[in-house]
Amino acid sequence: MTVKQNHYEDVLAKYCKAEDAISLLRRYRPYLEAIPSLRRPNDSLIPIPFPLIRMRDPIAQAGLDNMVVGANETICLPCELGIIMCEPDWKIKMGIEIFVLVYRPHEELSDLLLRWRKIQVLLSKGYEWVMPFRYRHIYSEAAERIFPLFVLFEETPQRIRHGLDGAALPYVIESLEAQELSDTTFDEELFSTEESSL
Repeated sequence: MTVKQNHYEDVLAKYCKAEDAISLLRRYRPYLEAIPSLRRPNDSLIPIPFPLIRMRDPIAQAGLDNMVVGANETICLPCELGIIMCEPDWKIKMGIEIFVLVYRPHEELSDLLLRWRKIQVLLSKGYEWVMPFRYRHIYSEAAERIFPLFVLFEETPQRIRHGLDGAALPYVIESLEAQELSDTTFDEELFSTEESSL
């Protein structure tokens, strides 16, 4: 079985909820321990799909896609999810940010690594988050430290796992079979519900 676009979309949709984002971080213990309060996940962790940042300083990086970004420009980071930690009582952003990069169908190791490197370059300058409306009250200054988490599939080419191991970058593996089973179960439940309503 090969990784298809719908597998990628399913994983993206799954981890947009705080509870599911925590279940992802449970699979890499150092990140789980960074969550301020597991009892109050919705107040402790904010997952933001395709996060936006506003640059404070310009960037001109000839060695990386000839990247040129002006001051005060808003850009979308090349990752699937940005995870912000918050102190649940004070409602303030804490200093650690985690960026989740999901393997895309037909993506090569160089593409995946360069997405992370681009994030590192962009966040090496002054920036602030463009927060979703419901979190607009959260102080959104730059992080003290940023970390990646790669999400691969069992069917992702072995050379990508080997490369991430060599670069000492953390990753977790998603099972396509579990996803297919979940989709089938959902379809069967939907069908039985429709039958009973006839």
